[in-house]
Amino acid sequence: MNLIEELRWRGMLHDFMPGTEEQLASGMTTGYIGFDPTASSLHIGNLATIMLLVHLQRAGHKPVALVGGATGMIGDPSGKSAERNLLDEDTLRANQEGIRRQLEKFLDFNSGANAAEIVNNYDWFKDFSFLGFLREVGKHITVNYMMAKDSVKKRISADEDGERAEGLSYTEFAYQLIQGYDFYHLYKTKGAKLQMGASDQWGNITTGTELIRRMDGGKAYALVGKLVTKSDGTKFGKSEGGNIWLDPNFTSPYKFYQFWLNLSDEEAEKLIKVYTLLPQEEIERLTEEHKQAPHLRVLQKALAKDVTIRVHSEEDYNAAVDASEILFGKGDLETLKSLKEDMLLSVFEGVPQIEVDKITYAGATSVSELLSDLTGGQVFESKGEAKRMIKNGGVSINRQKLQNPDEAVNYNLLQEKYLVVQKGKKNYYLVIVK
Repeated sequence: MNLIEELRWRGMLHDFMPGTEEQLASGMTTGYIGFDPTASSLHIGNLATIMLLVHLQRAGHKPVALVGGATGMIGDPSGKSAERNLLDEDTLRANQEGIRRQLEKFLDFNSGANAAEIVNNYDWFKDFSFLGFLREVGKHITVNYMMAKDSVKKRISADEDGERAEGLSYTEFAYQLIQGYDFYHLYKTKGAKLQMGASDQWGNITTGTELIRRMDGGKAYALVGKLVTKSDGTKFGKSEGGNIWLDPNFTSPYKFYQFWLNLSDEEAEKLIKVYTLLPQEEIERLTEEHKQAPHLRVLQKALAKDVTIRVHSEEDYNAAVDASEILFGKGDLETLKSLKEDMLLSVFEGVPQIEVDKITYAGATSVSELLSDLTGGQVFESKGEAKRMIKNGGVSINRQKLQNPDEAVNYNLLQEKYLVVQKGKKNYYLVIVK
């Protein structure tokens, strides 16, 4: 399959300009995508766009990732209902570096002629004066052309109920012109003839192709992928706690893995094509296997494994799998001991956490006292209740079932300060000894 056929089969293709397929068939084509450095990490919504560049390179073409150091100072109005706060230059530079490190995980920067490149549009805008930009660029695009873009019309037109529109600052209005110049600059300096992005970028991208035509008489092309949405139509890439980030400091490998594992069958069948590089035959085999036994979650597991390893590492993936087993009663003490502190805290993020100072812990006369009085009644309200359940075999500490309610408190603290207490099958507590 060529690039267009591959993207179409994977459900990633939304639209492309006439002549794009012929351009790609004519030989190695340089194409680029811009990434907005509004945070120091990209999220999984961005990852779907990165995969467009990955497929471009796999098809023998040259990918360029543009980190928008200049455009990040302004803010893209596409898909926004209000103007966002603008970031200072130091914050933007830190964000750019974080994004650069992440992009290097997915693209090959040492593949010869079609090796990937990263560029920063601040490099060519920093010395561009306002008057110079108006004279050299602004005169080529009419206001009527810019006003016709959906990203502009949605912000200046009243809604269906006649409510007044939020409005659009001149800064945001000019964004499409600045992004359009990016395409022109890369066309002239890198020979870029294709810009790609998510479908909400169509207006900005075609402004670039128009600018190339008017300023240089050249021909350039646009290709946009489908916006990835959840089964209910809402934007994909967020959990109840916010974005699912690619940076482990923002979203732990465990939570990242769990996100994919908990997708619906419908979402997993669609997204395994978007987020993995598994071939068609294997995806079709996994899909059929999943339909035969949906409860085994074959698709979700294959997707979670592939993406977690590529975004984080195989070690992080294995640790996430082990950690996942704990809450289902399959892990043992050795599994718990093997977890790094951040992974342990991530697994038990949603359970009650009880702090006990070291002196109190050392002075505990029995485990039943520890799990009742010394933990403020949060595990058991009384020592008698704790004794009864321990005798019935319903309590464990660090996956070791308690036998004697009067036994001494002499447990190996995980990471030298944690005890994982399980009461019954589903009730967990994390005791933190400080």
